[in-house]
Amino acid sequence: MRIGLLTEGGYPYATGESRLWCDRLVRGLTAHEFDLYALSRSARQEDGGWVELPPHVRRVRTAPLWAPEDDGHTYGRRERRHFAGHFRALSTGMCAEGDDEEAADLFAEGLHGLAELARERGGLYAALRSEVAVRTLESACRAPGARRGAAAATVPDHLAVVDRLERALRPLSLDWYDEDGLGAVDLCHAASGGSAALSGLLAKRFFGTPLLVTEYGVHLRAHYLAATEAPDSDPVRALLAAFHGRLAGEVYRQAALLTPGNTHARRWQERCGADRGKLRTVYPGMESERFTEVGEDEESGDPATLVWVGRVEPAKDLIALLHAFAEVRKAQPDVRLRIIAAPVRESGAEAYLAHCRALAAQLFPDEASGAHEVGENPVAFEEIGGPEAPTLAEAYAAGAVVVLSSVVEGFPISLVEAMFCARATVSTDVGAVVEVIGGTGLVVPPRNPRALADACLALLRDPERRYRLGAAARARALELFTVEQNLAAFRGIYLELLSHTPVRRRAAEGVPFAHPAEAYVPGIWADQPVSAAAGAAAGSGDADA
Repeated sequence: MRIGLLTEGGYPYATGESRLWCDRLVRGLTAHEFDLYALSRSARQEDGGWVELPPHVRRVRTAPLWAPEDDGHTYGRRERRHFAGHFRALSTGMCAEGDDEEAADLFAEGLHGLAELARERGGLYAALRSEVAVRTLESACRAPGARRGAAAATVPDHLAVVDRLERALRPLSLDWYDEDGLGAVDLCHAASGGSAALSGLLAKRFFGTPLLVTEYGVHLRAHYLAATEAPDSDPVRALLAAFHGRLAGEVYRQAALLTPGNTHARRWQERCGADRGKLRTVYPGMESERFTEVGEDEESGDPATLVWVGRVEPAKDLIALLHAFAEVRKAQPDVRLRIIAAPVRESGAEAYLAHCRALAAQLFPDEASGAHEVGENPVAFEEIGGPEAPTLAEAYAAGAVVVLSSVVEGFPISLVEAMFCARATVSTDVGAVVEVIGGTGLVVPPRNPRALADACLALLRDPERRYRLGAAARARALELFTVEQNLAAFRGIYLELLSHTPVRRRAAEGVPFAHPAEAYVPGIWADQPVSAAAGAAAGSGDADA
């Protein structure tokens, strides 16, 4: 089978989202061929290069979402009229209040109309940045029934939205949609929603290719979270949220199957209109081998040490963790806290880390040495790869209890890693935490340092309970969250989707069917000419008759 893997801001680039699970998926399913269609998000990401690709990756095609893509094409009067009609439908459907089906259909009509125009007449770059586009959006915002945020938009808001729409719709203008591109694949697998899945939508429309969408972090949710930190006006936020909401709804409606990574993501998809019959939860596949030696014996880990591992950012709420640890120290003065950060940090992480260090010094003034090293201060700030925690496994092995204090979380990877290490955990009830833990750890409300402290003390004082919970956590992680279970799930899903797909004819190549079964038979049979294989099949049928 030939799979078109669609990514945005990740695989096959060496940095970015979803690159690890995509790489494991491709390397694990060696019986299939993969074509990669990747959208990059920055020049820095492209400069970082690709990961090493296995030989059954037959083709890689990339396109930037971050740089202007002016192909120099301008439309004539007739083409401008068609563009205006399609963009009006998209804008009207986007600006309409509520989740009404008629508005969703209008949005889809405009979206696919723009795709047809781009395929037949060239790119949309100039048209989407034209005065026609701005005036069309303005009219849609002021039309009766438009959402309140849209009605409040000004001309600068319209210009900002049109600029962002051109970037989001850039996949419509790519040269991927021909018989040698996405028309040659048996199945499109989008590694996220949004722009990556948009290419799969067009492959389905132009070639009837089934679309599978996997979301381990729901694209629409990520957009909402990012929008709260963006310097946009309220009308711009409202209009972009409406666009991404409509796009998500169309992707969910057209996809043959959706595979959310957890129940939390599944609920988001259902809320955006996904049909429950199309939803099938497939947990991420994570490598367990590097953690196998940790936690084998009951006494592993310092029984008086709490460990936090992850990316340093405000969503992880290290402030609440430090306040909780202050309460723990009052009750049990010999306890230590090791905050072990990932070496790659998001923008603004240094300032947040400095704030956390200052708070630790303030909470423990008599013990602060300024160095924050293990053995000198009850709170140690370290980095994975440093002398005290050279590997992730050794980071989790450092303590008896692993803590997660987040206020926002999707799928908690660090929690699963701690479970592989047979560590008892204390976590806040956010995202998919409860689903992942499944009763093998303690869960408390977020932003509640007192509850977090009480849960940590309960485990620190009860070694038998720690060991029991850790063993149960490891068994659960090995059953649900390994690479093997993930590969087995997608292996079956690929075959199932193809079995329900009508056979496409491709007479121009002299092949009666687009996907002859003998093309996938290993060994010498795969090397036979199609005509000989077909003749052999016909002769066999006559003999049986």
